[in-house]
Amino acid sequence: MRTLSRRRFLAATAVAGAAAATGTQLHRYASCDFLSEAQASTLAALCDEIIPADDFPSASAAGVVTYIDRQLMRHYRRHRKTYENGLAEADRLSRQRAGVALSDASPSVRQEVATLLSQQQRAFFELLRAHTMEGYYGSPRHGGNRDAVSWRMLGLAEPPLRGRAQFDFTRGPAS
Repeated sequence: MRTLSRRRFLAATAVAGAAAATGTQLHRYASCDFLSEAQASTLAALCDEIIPADDFPSASAAGVVTYIDRQLMRHYRRHRKTYENGLAEADRLSRQRAGVALSDASPSVRQEVATLLSQQQRAFFELLRAHTMEGYYGSPRHGGNRDAVSWRMLGLAEPPLRGRAQFDFTRGPAS
């Protein structure tokens, strides 16, 4: 019977953890309704250039990719081709400059691609920017603003849901 040293145990645990994290990252956007995993990863990279992480989560961490994906199945159906073409162009530019998909590119390449898109694919980039803002600052019930992160960032209380009574039943009628 071979015993496992503490050092080998820690090394094996680290490798297993890294493998699990990598596997999770690969399937992060497997549940999208419209976007493929590759498109969703490219979209996440672009959204994070618009709203990067600081003391608060980035756009993709706040659920903006989910928001845009859901809206492309509903209200933004007319923008599907614009997104497909824009995301393909973003990946093409990244591969041309760095030889990798945008989601795998360095921060400087991502920034360069976002800048080029804002100049060369202006209609797509303006649409993407507007939808990123909607997803980040809108209601969490639409898939973005996960855990009301942007409202907390702004110091706002979560607004009540439309159609809910605005009366505090614990205090009784106003005198």
